[in-house]
Amino acid sequence: MGIVPNLNSDQLQFFHSHGYLVIESFATPDEVHAMRNRMELLLHGFDCSTSSVFSTVNQQLSTDDYFLQSAENISFFFEEKAFGENGNLKQGKELSINKVGHALHELDPVFKSFSDSEKFSGLLLSLGYKRPIAIQSMYIFKQPGIGGEVVPHQDNSFLYTEPTTCTGLWLALEDANTTNGCLWAIPGSHKNGLVRRFLRGDKGVYFDQPSPTYDKKDFVPIEVKAGSLVVIHGDVIHQSFENQSPKSRHAYSLHVVDTEGCVWAQDNWIRRKVQLEPLYET
Repeated sequence: MGIVPNLNSDQLQFFHSHGYLVIESFATPDEVHAMRNRMELLLHGFDCSTSSVFSTVNQQLSTDDYFLQSAENISFFFEEKAFGENGNLKQGKELSINKVGHALHELDPVFKSFSDSEKFSGLLLSLGYKRPIAIQSMYIFKQPGIGGEVVPHQDNSFLYTEPTTCTGLWLALEDANTTNGCLWAIPGSHKNGLVRRFLRGDKGVYFDQPSPTYDKKDFVPIEVKAGSLVVIHGDVIHQSFENQSPKSRHAYSLHVVDTEGCVWAQDNWIRRKVQLEPLYET
């Protein structure tokens, strides 16, 4: 196989204790620059008439056919606050997009090259993955002034396997801090297990349980520099607030699940027609 685990014992201990881990300088400045430049080109060629709105606060805005078919496409989703009362964009499309997803890692050569890199595989091998696949990817903009809130959630709710195996890999492409909408997490919350699932049925998508109420004081900010990677346990409670600052907070996010010793739930929102190749096999 040739892949070498690249997390040390202190990093693994922190991850298992807190449910997240920051790896500074995971991406080089050149890699960050390449992904940002590539997204700029993708946005330039994007036709605004083929898109949707994404909101975690108003989930029904985000579950149309365009969203449900995005698992195997490169799809564009606007911020909920990007439009005026007349239904037109308040500003250019480059400052109105919430995210692009969910198959960048599969279809775009720049994002695929980074996502398939040995440093990602080495990280996953350190975490015990046997036959991992990157099930979805997103480029998240967190636009200045209108970057939408991401409510408290667990990644395993959306990408469920039995047993659960989802890990989030969140790469800062710009500095992320409490001013422009960095991640916040409840340390150790992954130890309490999964609280609800996001299901896809005959009548659309829905949560099987209402959202619990969380105490704001339990969350800690995860402030990172561009190039840093935040590794997120699938059961850890995390969120980000609306970006009301004049600075964006670009990030590239991958979600990985194992395909060895577990079963992908058929009622997940993602329903792929073509199976992904694993990043490696042990």
